[in-house]
Amino acid sequence: MKTNAIFYHAGCPVCVAAEQQLADAIDPARFDVEVVHLGEARTRISEAEAAGVQSVPALVIAGQPFHINFGAAIADLK
Repeated sequence: MKTNAIFYHAGCPVCVAAEQQLADAIDPARFDVEVVHLGEARTRISEAEAAGVQSVPALVIAGQPFHINFGAAIADLK
């Protein structure tokens, strides 16, 4: 069974670079990766917060948030 992974970002250059390098590098045989652009899907900001995301880009794997570099704080996206 595959593990769910959600990559949250805001479309900034830091986020896009992380998406291209990290999200694309995750083994698709082990993980179902969903990419969520919070600038376009603002209704999902509360979902990201509930998962523990404090800044983007961030990758949530099996409910555990991993913050990558720093593009923007979640509070800045609201």
